[in-house]
Amino acid sequence: MKLWKGRFSKEATSFVDEWAASIEFDQILYKEDINVSIAHAKMLAKQGIIEQDDADLIVSGLKELLDDIEAGKVEFDTDSEDIHMNIEVLLTEKIGEAGKKLHTGRSRNDQIATDIRLYLMSKIHETESLLDILCKKLNLLANEHIATVIPGYTHLQRAQPVSLAFHLLAYIQMFERDSARFKDCYKRTDELPLGSGAMSGVTYNTDRELLKDELGFTKISVNAMDAVSDRDFVIEYISAASITMMHLSRFCEELILWSSTEFSFIEIDDSFSTGSSIMPQKKNPDMAELIRGKTGRVYGNLIALLTIMKGLPLAYNKDMQEDKEPLFDTVDTLTSCLKIFADMVMTIKVNKERTEDAAKSGYMNATDVADYLVNKGVPFRDSHEIIGKLVLYCIDNDKFIDDLPIKELKKFSEKFDEDIYRHIDVRSCIEAKKSDGGTSSVSVKKQISIPED
Repeated sequence: MKLWKGRFSKEATSFVDEWAASIEFDQILYKEDINVSIAHAKMLAKQGIIEQDDADLIVSGLKELLDDIEAGKVEFDTDSEDIHMNIEVLLTEKIGEAGKKLHTGRSRNDQIATDIRLYLMSKIHETESLLDILCKKLNLLANEHIATVIPGYTHLQRAQPVSLAFHLLAYIQMFERDSARFKDCYKRTDELPLGSGAMSGVTYNTDRELLKDELGFTKISVNAMDAVSDRDFVIEYISAASITMMHLSRFCEELILWSSTEFSFIEIDDSFSTGSSIMPQKKNPDMAELIRGKTGRVYGNLIALLTIMKGLPLAYNKDMQEDKEPLFDTVDTLTSCLKIFADMVMTIKVNKERTEDAAKSGYMNATDVADYLVNKGVPFRDSHEIIGKLVLYCIDNDKFIDDLPIKELKKFSEKFDEDIYRHIDVRSCIEAKKSDGGTSSVSVKKQISIPED
C-alpha cells in the first residue's frame, strides 16, 4: 500500500515498484527505525500533538513489531518501498487507526537521516573496538620480537637492519591514526536530524531536545535543509575505512611477500591459507590476498558515493537512496577484514635465522660505516662518497664490508680502525639507532604499549 497514493491517478508498474524499492537493503535499519519512531511517538504525546493513549498504543505496538521481526515472523513488502513505510504499514495493521498518527510532524527524509546516523554511530564504536583489539595483538607480537632482526626496505631494496618489533610498531601507528579518524567522524555523525521535516522544518510544536536525549545524540542539527540532504558523515566513514583498508592491504602485501619461498621470512598458519586444485605442493596466503583485494571494493564504494553526491541540488533527492548499499558493504567488509587479519597475524611463524641472514647481506650496514667515519671527523658528504666506493669495490670482488681486513679498509680511509667491526655488526647497527622513535631495543620498548589486564 502506497502511503502517498492520494496525489496519483495511475499506479506504477510492478517492475518500477520493485526497481525503485529500497526495502531489500534498508531493512537492516529496522531496529533504528523502530527506536526513532518510539522516541517520536513519545515526543508527540508530551507536546500534546497526539493523545497519550494513542502514543502508548503506538509504542507498545512498535515494541511487539520489533520482537516479531527479530523472531523472523515478519516479511517485508516491496510495495511499501522502504523500511519506514513497511514499519508504518505493519504497525497500523497491528494497532489500527492510531498507527496512522505516527508520521505526524516528520518526513521520511529526516527519518532516514536519523536512522543512518544511529546505525553508523554504533558501527563506528565497533570499528574502534576492532582496531583497538588489533593494536593490542600487534603490541604483544612486537614484544615477542624485540630481538628478531629483519631487513628494513626502501624501494623494496634492502636498506638498513631493524627489529621485527620496530616494523610491527610502524603499523600500530597507522592503525592508531585510523582509530582517531573514526573518533573524529563520530563527532560529526552524532547530530540529530529528526524534527527537520522534509527540508524546511515542521509546523508542530515539537521538542527536538527531548528527541536528542531519547535517542542518545549530544546535539541537534542547525539547518533543516542541510540535515536531510547531508551525507558527509557517510562519506567520511567510508573515507576513513578506505585508509584503514589501505593500511591492512600494505601489511598483507608484506605478509604475502614474506611467506613466499623467495623470502621465507614467515609462514602463515594453515587455518588462514588454502591449497591448489592442481598443484598439491601449494600453500597460498589467500586470506591476506582477499583483504588486499577487498581494499579496492571499499575504494569503489567511496568513489560511488562521492559521485552520487557531487551534482545534487538541495535538498533531498532520490539519488541519495544509493548511499546505503555502499555504506553497508563498507561496514561489513571492513569489520570482517579487521577480525580476520587480527587473528591471522598472530599465527605467523617467523624464521628468525632466515631474517637475520638476510639482514646481514646487501651491505645494509653501509650507512653505519659512513656514520663511523663521521664520528672520526670526516664530513658526512665525503664519508658517503668513500663508502659508496667501498661498496662498489665489495660488489666487484664478491665480498662483504665485514669480511675486509683493516688493511684493506684503510685503502679507502685512514680513519678506519679495529673498532669498526664492533660498529658494523648487524645488532650493533640496530642498537645504534637510539634516537626517539628509532629501532634500538631501548626505543622500541618505549614504543610498545601493552595495557594491564
